[in-house]
This record gives sequence, C-alpha cells and structure tokens, in this order.
Amino acid sequence: MPLLKIPTPLRPYVEGKSIIEVPGENVSEVLENTINQFPALEKHLYSDDHQLRPFVNLFLNEDNIKDLEGTNTPLEENDQLMIIPSIAGGIPGRF
Repeated sequence: MPLLKIPTPLRPYVEGKSIIEVPGENVSEVLENTINQFPALEKHLYSDDHQLRPFVNLFLNEDNIKDLEGTNTPLEENDQLMIIPSIAGGIPGRF
C-alpha cells in the first residue's frame, strides 16, 4: 500500500500522524481515501471546486506529480507520496 507523508502543519488534521498508509491505484485515489478517513484535511488540500490548491505540491518518491501525470499518476505498492506545501513570507524584493 502506498505511504502518504504528512507535513507538520497538516498533522493536526490527521490525528498527529506523520505517515499514513493509504490504499489507491493512483494519486487521486490515495487523496480521496485520505479525505474519507480524515475529512478535516480536505479544505487544506482542495478548493471549493475540488481542485488541488495551487500551494499544495505532491511528490511521488523524488518527482513532482505535475511533471508526471498529475493526480492520475499511477502508484505502486511501496511508493511514497509526500505533501509539500509551498512556503511564502518575507519581504518582497529581498532575498
């Protein structure tokens, strides 16, 4: 079963877990099954029209799913899917 790694800011919505074993043939199914198990997580991943929020990045092993087949990317038994939220902040124009 694929593993879903949860970043620290989202762990309160998944009972504090850092890794969840979730069934699914592709990324979309894993996310759907995760939301079914932890409904409070949905608003943090999806917009009102059920599209992944732009600041939510998903990596399959080392690859961004945007560079693969998006949420249709197939998964294998021991794959690791990671949610990596974009981080914003700082002062515009300064590095």
